[in-house]
Formats: sequence, C-alpha cells, structure tokens
Amino acid sequence: MIGGMHEQEFMAYIIFGLVLNFLFSLLFGLYLSKNIGMQEMINSKGDKEQSLLVSLSLFVPYAKMAITLYRVAILQIFFLNRGYSHKEFWIYMTSNSLNKVD
Repeated sequence: MIGGMHEQEFMAYIIFGLVLNFLFSLLFGLYLSKNIGMQEMINSKGDKEQSLLVSLSLFVPYAKMAITLYRVAILQIFFLNRGYSHKEFWIYMTSNSLNKVD
C-alpha cells in the first residue's frame, strides 16, 4: 500500500494526472497560439529552460497540471488584468531577461 492506496489505484491516479496535464497543457498552448500566432511565438521564443522542479513534477500526480493552471493564473492576474498582451506573457515565460518585451 502507498499512502493508504493499493498500487493499482495509485497508478490510476498517476495516469489520470498525466492525462489531465496533457489536456490542460494542450489547451493552454492552443489558447496562446490562437492569441499570439504560431509564427510570432516561434520568432519571439527565448532560451529559458524549465527548472528541474517542473521536470520532476511529471512524476507527482496532478503536479504538472497544477503548474499549468498556475501559469494560466499568472497570465490572467499579472498580465491581462494589467493591460499587457499575450505576447508579453510568452516572452516572460520563455526568456531569462524581463526586458526583452517589445
């Protein structure tokens, strides 16, 4: 037993979390590409790499999905509500420097 669950139940939670992560990440990517444009995203993408914590969160059920939802909240609260654009959010997420926003 793992945390009061049988191994099969635990694996089911992990698989369901991965499916939800894939779904949320796909929908968020589609939303951004619709509002920014695929070519513009490719041209303005920075060289920032994901942190190790984000990469390791793939193995924790629902953690990756929570990170994606956190990014959605950052987009809404700190960018769109303050008058910034989707492109500025994209540059913020993909660049090491904050002053690369056009």
